[in-house]
Amino acid sequence: MTMPPPDLAQPGPGTPAPAGPRPLRLPVAAALAVAAGLALLLALPPYDLWWLAPAGVALLAAAVHRRRLRAGFGLGSLAGAVLFYPLLEWTRIAAGWLPWALLSTAEAVVLGLLGLAAAWLSPLVDRRRALWPLLTGLLWVADEALRDRAPFGGFPWGRLAFSQGDAPALRLAAWGGAPLVTFAVAAAGGALVALAWRRWNRSAALGAAGFAVAAGVLIGAPAAVPLSAPDGPARTVAIVQGNVPRLGLDFNAQRRAVLDNHVTATRRLAADVAAGRQPKPDLVVWPENASDIDPLRNADAAQEISDAARAIGVPILVGTVLHTDTPGDIKNAGLLWMPLTGPDLDQTYVKQHPVPFAEYMPLRSVARLVSDKVDLVRNMLPGDHAGVVDTGALTLGDVICFEVAYDGIVRDTVAKGAQILAVQTNNATFDEGEARQQLAMVRLRAVEHGRDSLMVSTVGISAFVDTRGGVHGETAFNTAKVVVHAMSTGGSRTLATRSGIWPETIAVGLTVIALAVALPLRRRRTIISTDESVEER
Repeated sequence: MTMPPPDLAQPGPGTPAPAGPRPLRLPVAAALAVAAGLALLLALPPYDLWWLAPAGVALLAAAVHRRRLRAGFGLGSLAGAVLFYPLLEWTRIAAGWLPWALLSTAEAVVLGLLGLAAAWLSPLVDRRRALWPLLTGLLWVADEALRDRAPFGGFPWGRLAFSQGDAPALRLAAWGGAPLVTFAVAAAGGALVALAWRRWNRSAALGAAGFAVAAGVLIGAPAAVPLSAPDGPARTVAIVQGNVPRLGLDFNAQRRAVLDNHVTATRRLAADVAAGRQPKPDLVVWPENASDIDPLRNADAAQEISDAARAIGVPILVGTVLHTDTPGDIKNAGLLWMPLTGPDLDQTYVKQHPVPFAEYMPLRSVARLVSDKVDLVRNMLPGDHAGVVDTGALTLGDVICFEVAYDGIVRDTVAKGAQILAVQTNNATFDEGEARQQLAMVRLRAVEHGRDSLMVSTVGISAFVDTRGGVHGETAFNTAKVVVHAMSTGGSRTLATRSGIWPETIAVGLTVIALAVALPLRRRRTIISTDESVEER
């Protein structure tokens, strides 16, 4: 039998040998993965236990450390299933159980790739344990970057950054957007797992102190990050939550009633303004699908909206569905309706990122084999420009519904001149949990770009958000409500707005480098493990 080379069979002081503990027993690792998914779920709305996010990251990191790649992938997917199935349960309300299961599984698989990558990097962590926080932060940013984009344009729900609405880390959004917030939370988790495993470090006391300090700084120090306030004039904005007769898919059969609700609520606001009970707004914002009847093709709908606009005497940003000359093709739009001249077609925003399988159907013939509801999905055409709407009194950055989850779409509106941010949404086919998850995203965007923001929904939750992430005038779910609020406009662009995609790009690049650096260490460990097995025989 051929013996291994001496430098591999008996590593000397200058040769790296397998360091650190063996992987945890698989049942223990599986339990940690389940606990990780549960902690990540509870960190997000509607639970909002933000401090559990670093703990969830740490639990998953411990579960996959030094495991085979296949096991790392499986454990990551297990944590993802525990997180995403309940987090996305609201998709079942409109689409049924099978699309919900497919989406949740796809999201879990992407988290499985994170588990695989973390297992791959184990030799690098064992060699330099101080790298654990950094590598964990980078891996989470890279994994979310993938999930934000693939497949079919991605679905960035459940990001670590969206769990930090009440946490100090939210302020980091002004410096590096959602990716920097995610990095800080995940790096804190990496410090926690390194701290918990300190007994395998020769310098246990010193190492423990260092990791404890790192975790504390990453979690608490962002509270000191300064946030600039908008310096432009205040403008009064009204949001109209008209409500719907019935929640669920029946919403689509109630188009005229929903439009009437928003018209009636606006007329009541006009009466309150005339009586001095409310200040006169500079702008009224209706939610997505407030007029699911195309007012450019339906004279009755146009007349209703015009009457409401004349009554209040200011422009209304109407969430509507516009039809095209091609049967079945529609556009989801925010259309500015002037009190005297009607629709201003030059100030129209068309949703750029329709939701696949909900607003348009990729692979329709294949999808019919999965669900009999496929043909209920119309073909929504994407818009081709950012939602910058000049209302006269202010310039508004409009994004529609799920678009608030996508970094670039929101950032483009501010980069092109938006003074405030508006999110028009329709939660009538979902539930309050989904609405709260969406509001958490609005809070992050307000801090990220230093812009006062609002979210207006047909059924709730609607609210205003200031540039520190504070929520004002929040409405209850499934009620009719009008809220009037003074919003500050303008302000300098934050570092996050100016740096754009670069923080995320740098993190992804560093992740790729780390994965490459780990390759020779994995090969060396494999050779040593094989040689040790030969010697034992």
